Amino acid sequence: MLRRPLGNTGTTVSAIGLGCMGMSEFYGPGNDEQSLETLAAAVDQGIDFLDTADMYGLGRNEELLGRFLKGRRERIVLATKFGIVRNPDDPAARRIDNSPQYVRQACDASLRRLGIETIDLYYAHRRDPSVPIEDAVGAMSELVRAGKVRYLGLSEVAPETLRRAHGVHPITAIQTEYSLWSRDPERQMLATCRELGVTFVAYSPLGRAFLTGAVGSDESFAPGDFRRTNPRFQGDALRTNLRLVQGLAEFAAKRGATSAQIALAWLLSKHPNVVPIPGTKRPRYAVENAAAAQIELDSGEIAALDELFDPSAVAGDRYAPAGMANLESA
Repeated sequence: MLRRPLGNTGTTVSAIGLGCMGMSEFYGPGNDEQSLETLAAAVDQGIDFLDTADMYGLGRNEELLGRFLKGRRERIVLATKFGIVRNPDDPAARRIDNSPQYVRQACDASLRRLGIETIDLYYAHRRDPSVPIEDAVGAMSELVRAGKVRYLGLSEVAPETLRRAHGVHPITAIQTEYSLWSRDPERQMLATCRELGVTFVAYSPLGRAFLTGAVGSDESFAPGDFRRTNPRFQGDALRTNLRLVQGLAEFAAKRGATSAQIALAWLLSKHPNVVPIPGTKRPRYAVENAAAAQIELDSGEIAALDELFDPSAVAGDRYAPAGMANLESA
């Protein structure tokens, strides 16, 4: 497995990580035993950068990772997040909280669920505009001084927010959705990260499985799958986007690879400071995704994929309106 620097920390991580969200929620029913097998398969392939959050499964995802970490802690670079607060009695309801008091409370709760003493990378999951970013990051930096957190990150923030935060305490990583069909970070954020020495962590690099070719219609989803509410997976937008995926499948076939592997190779070949964290619940896909690190695309191939997935050709927003409201411009 290729490795990439994690910010300016001196720590390196596998060039492809593993997003663990779907193991506990959002993409149909989970299976903890299968998920533990998937985590083990990923680590066996050299993947050591695991990503979770306190809101995934209302804490169950962190508890799952805590089970997996026993006996493996020193082999793993673990990232988790705080800031999206959910009500167990109404899981669909949520608010954003970056207040210093909540930062401390959330970190202690994550440490308990994970069963560890220190979180390697701690992100603010979403920005709470009512709290100055300087105050939020200041509170996060106190966790570093206390030994509860090693490095700090932010998710789905604007470049200017990153600059302000970085002035308070070094920001090691920015996490934002980025893939062939979600290319907003190319406007400013990727360049800002390069300038500041910040690693860009790309979540949903396979377009929530859409880029793999596994989604043929909205009937592909289990009841309760959040993609049913996602505009890109609905009606005319879905039909438009399926044509792009067909083009990707044809490109991948010529390279003797899967569509998923080409989508990941595009990110790795295009950007030396990007680490994609595809999610999966199945061991065989963890193995398939890891192999993408061995595929190198040349500039002509990158340009061809850029053209195929020109942002103007992609139909539908990333989230429903309520979700879009919590995103800063990348």
